[in-house]
Amino acid sequence: MSRPLQPPSPHTVTQTSRATIGWMALLMLAVAIYALGLGGQYNPTNGDELVYTHIARLTAASNHWLPLVSELDNMRNTKPPLLFWQAMVASDWGQNWTMAALRAPSLIYTLLIAAAVAWTAHQITRSTRTACLAACVYLAFFCTYRYGRTFLTSAPETFWFNVPLFYLLWVRLQPTIDADKRLGWTAHSLLGMALGLGLAYKSFALIAPAAATFWCAQLLTERPLNWHRVVNTTLKVTLSAGLALGIFCLWFVLDPDPGAVWQEFVIGENAKKMSSRDGYWYVALMGGGGSMWAQLLAYAQNAGLLALVVLGLAWVGLKQGVQSKLTLPMPTHLIILLVWLAVWLVVFTLPSQRSARYVIPAMPALALLLALYWDRIGRGWFVASLLLCAVFMGVLGRIAWASHEVGIGSDGSIYLNLLVVALGFGTVAGGLWRRAWTRACTLVACLLVHACFGLTTAPLNGLSGRYDATTVLKAQSLRIAVPSSFNAQFERFGFLLPGNTFVPYDGESRTTSGAAPGTAAIARAEELNRLLARHDAVAWLQADPTELAPPCAPSCQILGTRWEIKGRHQPGEITLANLWTPQNWLFRREWLLTRLAAPANSSSKP
Repeated sequence: MSRPLQPPSPHTVTQTSRATIGWMALLMLAVAIYALGLGGQYNPTNGDELVYTHIARLTAASNHWLPLVSELDNMRNTKPPLLFWQAMVASDWGQNWTMAALRAPSLIYTLLIAAAVAWTAHQITRSTRTACLAACVYLAFFCTYRYGRTFLTSAPETFWFNVPLFYLLWVRLQPTIDADKRLGWTAHSLLGMALGLGLAYKSFALIAPAAATFWCAQLLTERPLNWHRVVNTTLKVTLSAGLALGIFCLWFVLDPDPGAVWQEFVIGENAKKMSSRDGYWYVALMGGGGSMWAQLLAYAQNAGLLALVVLGLAWVGLKQGVQSKLTLPMPTHLIILLVWLAVWLVVFTLPSQRSARYVIPAMPALALLLALYWDRIGRGWFVASLLLCAVFMGVLGRIAWASHEVGIGSDGSIYLNLLVVALGFGTVAGGLWRRAWTRACTLVACLLVHACFGLTTAPLNGLSGRYDATTVLKAQSLRIAVPSSFNAQFERFGFLLPGNTFVPYDGESRTTSGAAPGTAAIARAEELNRLLARHDAVAWLQADPTELAPPCAPSCQILGTRWEIKGRHQPGEITLANLWTPQNWLFRREWLLTRLAAPANSSSKP
């Protein structure tokens, strides 16, 4: 005879409550880490961010929504206008021109996605712990941290393309709801508008994976599935796709120069991704990081420090599939999540240009799967991830210490940084020591690595990495030559020295990189004097730590100085021998220079 069910003991309830509070606290910590240094100069990002910043600034200055404005060659209609309109509104048409203002909408989108992930996980499991876990996993992905809080398209496109799928999950998870009514023509019309907003941020071409995912997920979860439902669903999704494309095509209607939109965006930005100079199949099979084989690891690559855990999830799925021989009925939510991941991956193995970034809109599905199978993934995958986190925290801690040694930041900032690093090492140790803590500690460690990165670069967002107020007041309405070795890199000076005109030059001295030291120094001095003769001021980068003054001194005046992180390195600059001394290759000074005024009583000889 079976024993009657007993109510849970107060001790068990207390433990459960404490665990739930702990997961909620971790989620709040993740949100705080994302808000930390939102406007920072050295946040993980993509080079396109400053290109978009340039277009948004000039379009706002034109006082017109369209056409988009740019001074960069072949970089005007590089993205649909909704991204730039977002920046124009967030910055009050350029009146509040700060990187934090431009990035704030992306952070909001990312937090909304995390909330949708948490809500969906709770609908599936009815567990607050799993809901918080799913949201934390999504925020722990490196791709989310890199692309989800910067002025790029990733956060808004991920949100809008996933609205239909989150809605479908909600409908399928409610057995009492009439799915045919909830997924009727009206719903598909509204969901088509959501897809259209996603296209208006990124590209019309993304209707292929977005609509295909929605269509497949609906059909594979229909009960029962018959030809009538296939035709009906196909027509409804076609309506959604048509409305979405119609919203995108408003760009051609509203833009005064639709021909330029066609040539620059449709042909230049999209059609070229289907061709390759080296041959399609050669790149697909032998293209290294751009091959189909590399693209198969896109989800693990996007996960960053959780990449090994993602591989562990794949191993669990493979074992489960072999053991069940795919004969067991699969839960509806699992079908939707797997379709979500599979369709985006398959579609983006087809173009000649492949990148893990292209499957970012499917990362919420991966976060949900990881949360649902978190306790089934072998501990060894988490241990490996913990060790990887320890390496990164050690490197970031050493960089923070080295930056303090050269005079960047205050004592308080380095103490806080080292405290977080110590906390991270303690988390790693705890996860290695106690089996029951390993999984939670892995997630905490990943988030603490993000926190270490933010704290390491934080001093460069203050007085150490910016020109002081006196320098900014002196440098007004000037024509300043600034180093720019990548598209629109000069745009960052608009946040450092507002109110000036910037003229880019090659700041990496690539023309003299192979010359003898003495010859290179002479060439640099000649280039600096040439720039000073043609501009009101010059932002000049330190060549190496031994260069204590600009090569024009004392015949030029230093208006101000700041520290900068070198982002692009020449081959051989970073080696195992100098890895412990990042101050020799990572940090450098930047001087703001101007010509010395000629003495008032000077006169030329007759």
